[in-house]
Amino acid sequence: MANILIVDDSQTQVANLLKILEPEGHAIAVAPNGEEGVAKAVAEQPDLILMDVVMPGLNGFQATRKLSRDPATQHIPIILVSTKDQETDRIWGMRQGAKGYLVKPPDPTALLDLIGELLG
Repeated sequence: MANILIVDDSQTQVANLLKILEPEGHAIAVAPNGEEGVAKAVAEQPDLILMDVVMPGLNGFQATRKLSRDPATQHIPIILVSTKDQETDRIWGMRQGAKGYLVKPPDPTALLDLIGELLG
């Protein structure tokens, strides 16, 4: 299936996402913060990135903006997966270059549908 990079500082949230993605056959890489997420995205060129927003250091909005503006990574779709559920957060995330925005914990069907839609 797809190579997916999860960027999230919460091991609980990473475990929840793994429970949804691994049975579907996706290969998963994990980065615990925005800086490492950007570095892994550049180095590994995943098919898709699931990005948390609230993280120490480089937050998910900043990391998304960085990746979506870098010619080396701008083709990689990013889905923001966050506890921030205000419409302004969603709009801001999309303006930074995200292709989707889901509130934690994401509905498994909604997450898999969005991944399928973005990866064609």
